[in-house]
Amino acid sequence: MWRIETGQTSLRSLDVEAMCRLYGARPDITSALMGLAKETKARGWWQAFADAMPDYFDLYVGLEAAASRLFVYNGELVPGLFQTEDYTSTVVRTHNPDLGADEVARRVRLRMARQAILHRPIGPPVLQVALDESVLRRPAGGAEVMAGQLDRLAEVSELPNVSLRVIPFSTGLHHGTLTGSFSLLRFPVNVSGEESEPPTVYAELHTGALYLEKPSEIELYSIAFRNIWQVALDESSSRDLIRRAGEGLRNGKAV
Repeated sequence: MWRIETGQTSLRSLDVEAMCRLYGARPDITSALMGLAKETKARGWWQAFADAMPDYFDLYVGLEAAASRLFVYNGELVPGLFQTEDYTSTVVRTHNPDLGADEVARRVRLRMARQAILHRPIGPPVLQVALDESVLRRPAGGAEVMAGQLDRLAEVSELPNVSLRVIPFSTGLHHGTLTGSFSLLRFPVNVSGEESEPPTVYAELHTGALYLEKPSEIELYSIAFRNIWQVALDESSSRDLIRRAGEGLRNGKAV
């Protein structure tokens, strides 16, 4: 126990399960801790792509993999966890016009690999995602690419751990217009009732990214997301709007 507590040896998931039974931990906490025990034995998969991502993004990918809940607002682009390969390729090429084809393909593979957390067998994160209608209407990569992307959005919106809402143009000015795009990440609760990592707000800029952890900052972004969520369409209406937008692209007209 001393070696485990001082970090001199790792903890097997079976040991974690036995200790959780002894301490009377809830089943969801036990599952989360067992998953963490398995992950501590392995180097993060994303390290193999370290040279294909900005320095500031390496930290985010690790936090994203550890998060239990993600609250995401985006007013410009489809979030990376929901992007198709063609859409991602368009975004990468637009942001980095001088990249060669091999490097573009490598960055696309990184983004696709991140999406595995949506279907993770143990403790997949719960996502609440709000998108501005402009995300649906901007035909990134052309009509065919965007129609395929909208099909993907409609598909992932039906996953049991995903709630996806769209803020229609008719809403007018809303909190997301003022905050800009951001992600709020929250983490599994440990046996003492505290989150295993501090809640974190991530906002990406053209030259880097912001990581915010102060309680006052987390509270302000939490309030902003609640307000964004309240003015968005419900999940069913949002899915209908996404599908109509895709049909409109295929038919060559806006719907």
